[in-house]
Amino acid sequence: MSAIDRLAQTIEARRDADPDGSWTAKLLAKGPEKCAEKFGEEAIEAVIEAVKGDRERLISEAADVLYHLLVMCAARGVSLPEIEAELDARAGRSGIEEKASR
Repeated sequence: MSAIDRLAQTIEARRDADPDGSWTAKLLAKGPEKCAEKFGEEAIEAVIEAVKGDRERLISEAADVLYHLLVMCAARGVSLPEIEAELDARAGRSGIEEKASR
């Protein structure tokens, strides 16, 4: 099992946890809009580190982005297997081709 699979399972397991004891439960309890806002903040932080060229900070911020992306999706009932299925459906198509099909 990959680290992202484990992370998605942990997020799902903490959905009903006490928000006072779980950051994930606290975010989910605040609703999808707050989860999306937090994802946006983390994405901006990752962009800043990419521009600055600090590799170690970028790795850390990228991990935060992946976590907050999965929390945001979970808040709207979108699972990692659904995201993976979409990626599988796109496999073998060029990005230009895929974008044109939308």
